[in-house]
Amino acid sequence: MSETFINNEDQLKAVFKAALIEVIEEKKDFFQELLEDAIEEIAMVRAIEEGRKSESISREEVFKSKRFL
Repeated sequence: MSETFINNEDQLKAVFKAALIEVIEEKKDFFQELLEDAIEEIAMVRAIEEGRKSESISREEVFKSKRFL
């Protein structure tokens, strides 16, 4: 195995970028699931924050709502 020397920051960035792209391509399903989970978490946080700002109602009022029929 031959040794490769990285002489500057630009070369280091290029090597790191190439390695990262290769890992992402090889583990595409894993990264897709990771991204989907992150998006779901962000949506959940936003929904919780929105819910905290809204008026509270009783459980009975929720189930009387036409949206749940």
